[in-house]
Amino acid sequence: MSKKIVGLIKLKNIKVYAYHGCLVEEKKIGSDYRVDLKIKADLSKSALSDRLGDTVDYVHLNHIVKEEMAIRSKLLEHAAERILVRILKELPLVDKATIDVSKINPPIGGNVEMVTISRTKKR
Repeated sequence: MSKKIVGLIKLKNIKVYAYHGCLVEEKKIGSDYRVDLKIKADLSKSALSDRLGDTVDYVHLNHIVKEEMAIRSKLLEHAAERILVRILKELPLVDKATIDVSKINPPIGGNVEMVTISRTKKR
């Protein structure tokens, strides 16, 4: 019996332009967003096989992020939840997923580089 190799796959600074927010202006003009993912998965099979089909494909992860960020939400928490649900549904090797969704230069009446929400979901 092979030993389970738990590993992390990280996607850092996925850049997306989207239209999230509660303000009317945000719906019209949109904003820049940054998404960071950390995926915990059993990488034992892929570590031995060297086959893409035996691991968590980061191209698939990026695709989920881009698709879900394109769907307008009032709250970043809502967009993050949709992404996490899809990751766990579509990628059975994932045990746990953590996401940070950041709005760059948020319109909050001050000089703020970004506002970030973090969420984690596991099986």
